[in-house]
Amino acid sequence: MASNSAIFWFRRDLRLTDNAALFTALNHHERVVCVFIFDPTILTPLPRDDRRVAFIWRSLSSLKRRLRAHGSDLVVAVDHPAAAICRLARTFGVSAVYAAEDYEPDARTRDAAVDEALSAQGSRLELIQDHVLFARDQLLTRTGRPYTVFTPYKRAWLAQLSPEAWQPWQSHALLHKLCPLKEHPLPTLPELGFANTDLEPLGWFAEEDDAQHALAVFATRIDQYHQQRDFPALNGTSRLSPHLRFGTLSIRAAIALASETSGPGASAWLNELIWREFYQQLLWHFPHAAETSFRSAYRQLPFPNRQDWFDAWREGRTGYPLVDAAMRQLRQTGWMHNRLRMVTASFLVKDLLIDWRWGERHFARWLMDFDLAANNGGWQWAASTGCDAQPWFRIFNPVTQSKRFDPDGQFIRQFVPELAPCSNKDIHAPWLSHRLPGHYPPPLVDHARQREEALTLFQQRP
Repeated sequence: MASNSAIFWFRRDLRLTDNAALFTALNHHERVVCVFIFDPTILTPLPRDDRRVAFIWRSLSSLKRRLRAHGSDLVVAVDHPAAAICRLARTFGVSAVYAAEDYEPDARTRDAAVDEALSAQGSRLELIQDHVLFARDQLLTRTGRPYTVFTPYKRAWLAQLSPEAWQPWQSHALLHKLCPLKEHPLPTLPELGFANTDLEPLGWFAEEDDAQHALAVFATRIDQYHQQRDFPALNGTSRLSPHLRFGTLSIRAAIALASETSGPGASAWLNELIWREFYQQLLWHFPHAAETSFRSAYRQLPFPNRQDWFDAWREGRTGYPLVDAAMRQLRQTGWMHNRLRMVTASFLVKDLLIDWRWGERHFARWLMDFDLAANNGGWQWAASTGCDAQPWFRIFNPVTQSKRFDPDGQFIRQFVPELAPCSNKDIHAPWLSHRLPGHYPPPLVDHARQREEALTLFQQRP
């Protein structure tokens, strides 16, 4: 292979279209080899039926087919990244390895190790911004500090936004520069140690074309987003978060739709995309938040942490129908409606008095769209331990939330079928009707009493 060759390392950008790092590699080199690394450090702790591994595998299968159509292929290794990348760099004689920049603490440690190892053998790692529109230090306060309050961050973000910012990278136009390769095997899911999980019945389609289709479908109803997004029984959200998480859809395509569509629905969705970037830059500047409370005053709160209550919460048997429906939705489908993520998180921390990190880890286990920055930011918001978080004295009432956002009990009936016989009035608090279905538990706790306990607990902060 020519000395002016490079490797492109797929990570959180599993697409050929509008891929900034792939474009940069193809634009600067005569030949480019595409690779993906299954990292045992990540895979080993995962359950064998992890849906996200199946999602990634299906995305890779699609990428492989498309690369084969261009006379190239996807080279897949199962190894620690530094060892695998260095070995592939030697095999293909490349001068550089390109990848999309990642902002998570472990990813930064990994990339530093890869860069050091490549430098030792005369190559280099080039990290290209792709996952967010504005990264790291691109948006700072007037005093040069990172933003820790969302509203001024949003103003600064919008002030920097221009049509040029969301223009797609024309990576697909340079695919003729891919290195011709014979076919390389893609390990099967069983060979990787994982089950052949069937995603399609759950509504998860993992290919790049599927992401574009999902975006187009959402575009037909984005005008109603601001009115429908809080009602879990409605198809009111985008359901694009897994595609943004694994990069089968670029953030630029999402922002382009929100920015080029007028109206309150598009504005509300753009606001959610800005929250995503807010949490990403926070994790970059304050990596300690991945392990502990952002606010030091809340790091030593004496949560009782009852294991039996936590088990009831995660299994969807707290006796609060909306909470239980949401928790069952998570385990059955790998997704939870955003409004319900807030409700269930508040219930765990403020009603059950359990450390938010327990809940964060549970969501990390089950969420198809799990993203460390967003999951951590959302949990710390609900727990009142993060920056710009919900005030500690503001506590969701699960019955009030149920009546407001699932008024007819349609969502509850879908995931808690034992409550189907309840009337629309009784389904939100069935214990009050004195006709509690035999297989549904009574309330685990009394919300009013636990609210007072939570207020007392949070007042113990230094």
